[in-house]
Amino acid sequence: MLRVGIVGSGFMGSFHAAGWSQTPAELVGFHSLDQSQVEKLIARYGGRSFPTLDALLDAVDVVDICTPTHLHHAMIMQAAARGKHILCEKPLTRTVAQAEEALAACRAAGVTLLVAHVVRFFPEYAQAKAIVERGEIGRVGVVRLKRVSFQPKLQSDNWFLDPEKSGGMILDLMIHDFDYARWVAGEVESVFARSVRSARPDAPGDYALAILRHRNGALSHIEGGWAYPPPMFRTSLEIAGDGGLIEHPAGSSVPLGIHLQQKAAGDSADIAVPASPLLEDPYITEIKHFYDVLAHGTTPRVTAEDGLAALKIAFAAIESARTGQRVTL
Repeated sequence: MLRVGIVGSGFMGSFHAAGWSQTPAELVGFHSLDQSQVEKLIARYGGRSFPTLDALLDAVDVVDICTPTHLHHAMIMQAAARGKHILCEKPLTRTVAQAEEALAACRAAGVTLLVAHVVRFFPEYAQAKAIVERGEIGRVGVVRLKRVSFQPKLQSDNWFLDPEKSGGMILDLMIHDFDYARWVAGEVESVFARSVRSARPDAPGDYALAILRHRNGALSHIEGGWAYPPPMFRTSLEIAGDGGLIEHPAGSSVPLGIHLQQKAAGDSADIAVPASPLLEDPYITEIKHFYDVLAHGTTPRVTAEDGLAALKIAFAAIESARTGQRVTL
């Protein structure tokens, strides 16, 4: 039986704990600075609290890293040095150089490193990918992806709003669709991007557009933002080929929608995540898949190399938005 420990007890740590509880793995416990939140997770999912990451590593086969982005690299390196398999939330690390070092360390240690790009596990996105692979819409020419939410609003230590910790909206949010575009349309050759905060760092929100040119000539238009009023989160996809079109959501007859910014704090969540109406949450589907990868050698749907490639696209978009120039990968 795989013994799993989770580092971090916040939003994603809670999602991952729910996922591991649906597998045969033993959820040994948690390491987190927020002891009150850890106690809530233990009450619901079992396990115990560990005072340090080293103590947790002594008790597990797999460490699941659900901490702020800037902490990922050091934790991956520590776990690899102890010979532990690793699942890490996206983005894989805060820089490309850190990701390359992490991959090399895991290869040298002979451990598996997986990155949680959950969009690949949302059924509509996975089905669209399968339709493309079957050739039903012919050769892909244009991909359009949208992911716009409200800005994360943690009450204390809102690390999302510190670019040194999160990398900003382009890295934290748009990386989902950078990964998906590459999964569907192939390797990316160049990126051209514009963003609000590149021009106005003090803007109250952020919004960006990026155009990816794929090596096969396809173009991906990617829209991302921390710009909507809570609790809004809107995603969409459109994949056009020379033989047909895939779109999600499908056409709507709703004539008008009005959503106003709240004047005072409401009851919405601190961080936006897309919802799914299905019986099984895609985050649980993702963890079940990663369990099968680690326990049974199933081919992973998303690899550490994919996580590194998505990072390279994201940083190309950030550089392009900063300079106003197209960036070649």
